[in-house]
Amino acid sequence: MDTSTNTTPEKKSFFALTPLILFLLMYLGTSLILNDFYKVPITVAFLVSSLYAIAITKGISLKKRIELFSQGAGNKTLLLMVWIFILAGAFAQSAKDMGAVEATVSATLKVLPESFLFPGLFLSACFISLSIGTSVGTIAALVPMAVGISDQTGVSLPLVVAIVVGGSFFGDNLSFISDTTIIATKSQDCLMKDKFKVNSYIVIPAALIMMICYYFLGRDVSFHSEIGTGTIDIIKIIPYLSVLICAIIGMDVMIVLTIGIILTGVIGITSGSFDLFGWFASMGEGIKEMSELIMVTLLAGGMLELLKYNGALTYLTEKLTAKVKGKRGGELCVAAMVMLSDICTANNTIAIITVGPIAKEISNQYKIDKRKVASLLDTFSCFAQGLIPYGAQLLIAAGLSSISPGEIFKYLYYPMLMGVVALVSILLRYPRKYS
Repeated sequence: MDTSTNTTPEKKSFFALTPLILFLLMYLGTSLILNDFYKVPITVAFLVSSLYAIAITKGISLKKRIELFSQGAGNKTLLLMVWIFILAGAFAQSAKDMGAVEATVSATLKVLPESFLFPGLFLSACFISLSIGTSVGTIAALVPMAVGISDQTGVSLPLVVAIVVGGSFFGDNLSFISDTTIIATKSQDCLMKDKFKVNSYIVIPAALIMMICYYFLGRDVSFHSEIGTGTIDIIKIIPYLSVLICAIIGMDVMIVLTIGIILTGVIGITSGSFDLFGWFASMGEGIKEMSELIMVTLLAGGMLELLKYNGALTYLTEKLTAKVKGKRGGELCVAAMVMLSDICTANNTIAIITVGPIAKEISNQYKIDKRKVASLLDTFSCFAQGLIPYGAQLLIAAGLSSISPGEIFKYLYYPMLMGVVALVSILLRYPRKYS
């Protein structure tokens, strides 16, 4: 009879890393060859890699290997994340269907000073992405308006689209309902409000610098149109504001999202946006849209458990930290790993899922504040995502504006500045309280 498989064997193995290498070759390699990052579904790449990881695990029966994989997939932290994804999906879609996104966009554009176009557009993207927790959703909402602004003012279309994309990364990096925030905090076992505080020290200075730069860049451009000139439907913004406030004061994220879902239902039904069954349908659609992320999370959790059992994480951690000395080196190592993972997968959520367990081992080894590690995982994954023209954000922005991702890329000043400030925060041990 096999003994328990809960304990990782005392071994280090490069061969144990081959499931991860297979995943990268299958997903990244094929995508680069075919010039299409959606040709091979990421769920299929993880499934094949997971089956291979089960096959190469030695010393225990097939039944025990599957049990070990299931143990990783059923990790209580991962299952808690799944619950949060379900609630976040239900909230995001029901809020969208009851008109919260349109109300938020209209409200932010309405209050923009007429000659404050560039910083105002950037601020709008920041606020909307912070509210709805998704860079992609923000881009989908604002890029069509950016196209209209370019048409009416004659300013560079790639520039105004890049302003929106940059601002969308700000909120995606900070939002309490962003999947990157959820995964980063849960993987390091820290509170969202604490990660938010650390992140704020890093990205808010970058955003303020960017606002000033955009002011001088666009101070001679004025804009006025019918966009956002109607009545502000403040009632429909309440769910987003409530989620933001409740999360900041430290309420449990599941309670926060539940409150948000209830508010979308009450406001949506009373305003006539949908009836009771329409609300249920919206929640169901939102949960369905999270299904791929949930499947990837479970498959990645199972595969990483096998990698850990076979000694891959021990091997990788020792190799990566061989010349690391102290906390600064450990933080640089975490930043480099999540950036490399994001460049390979073109998905900052998957990058954090992949690197999270290794980052936690590094933080334990060098006694790095887990709140700082969670912030670095999220910030540097967003930074890397802003550097790749094949990421979902740039592809969607390019499609909506009918220009190439490369044209937008050269104007993505904010993600680049965010990466620079984050690097400085490591080198200068800033913020001190968390360093």
